[in-house]
Amino acid sequence: MNFPIQRHRRLRSSAAIRRMVREHTVSTDDLIYPIFVTFGTNVKEEIPSMPGVYHFSLDRLEEEIKEVQALGLPSVLLFGVPEHKDGVGTSAFEENGIVQQATRKIKEWAPELLVIADTCLCQFTDHGHCGVVQECGHGEAVIMNDASLEYLVKTAVAQAKAGADIIAPSNMMDGFVQAIRKGLDEAGFEHTPIMSYAVKYASAFYGPFRDAAHSTPQFGDRKTYQMDPANVREALREAESDIAEGADILMVKPGLAYIDVLSQLKQKYNLPMATYNVSAEYAMVKAAAEKGWIDEQAVVMETMVSFKRAGADMILTYHAKDVARWLKG
Repeated sequence: MNFPIQRHRRLRSSAAIRRMVREHTVSTDDLIYPIFVTFGTNVKEEIPSMPGVYHFSLDRLEEEIKEVQALGLPSVLLFGVPEHKDGVGTSAFEENGIVQQATRKIKEWAPELLVIADTCLCQFTDHGHCGVVQECGHGEAVIMNDASLEYLVKTAVAQAKAGADIIAPSNMMDGFVQAIRKGLDEAGFEHTPIMSYAVKYASAFYGPFRDAAHSTPQFGDRKTYQMDPANVREALREAESDIAEGADILMVKPGLAYIDVLSQLKQKYNLPMATYNVSAEYAMVKAAAEKGWIDEQAVVMETMVSFKRAGADMILTYHAKDVARWLKG
């Protein structure tokens, strides 16, 4: 028998030993902080379902960016809430679209801060879907795949022109990576990486985000283009397609509920892996902490480590500022 020769508790006997043999750690370099920018002036409004997360107008955005910098966070992910919406999401790809304006401002205030632009149409369309819609009669409509690619390419190019360091397409249209890669290259942005939302599930965990981004579909759902939560092999096929089309980073979304999928992708592919700790995963922790049911710091840090253990090289999370404060001690 191995026992008592093998006593695994020897390596747990003190905090110093536990730190020395720890297999995975979290640092601020792992974190990407999502920010919601909106139209108007003097806007800093807390999102009710996401305590501690705000809508910022451009004139209030600098204070948030300065705090992000002071905490040592290396990167932000921008989502825009426009003033005007239409059927094709025109404000997503306008030169002075809200994300483009915010990107230029951030690059003035904090040139070294990495700006990642979410590339989708759902916040900018009046119907709330991630692509353009075609009416089919009898009150039915279809989200058109190939027709949507044109507008997604325009959006990605406009974001890159504004100074976005990474383009992060989240729309889940077939062929979106190839179309955006071609569009960026032709516009002279061949060195701009694509962080693909390669594996994005049709999840119930997006509810608070849709409130924040004002992007709830006005009809139907997104199950014809986002993935079925029951499927894993399909996730591998999606990732493989995006790699072949030119993705530089792969993302799994949501994070905590699909950590098994992240682990499988990490084992199979050698691209950097990102995971998105999404809005409801955040909101549930905040709600339980407010009730005093959990130790918020302990739960969040355990969650972050679980992402690293599963293979995440980067973590998109609304907890990023809190995590940075805790790491600073």
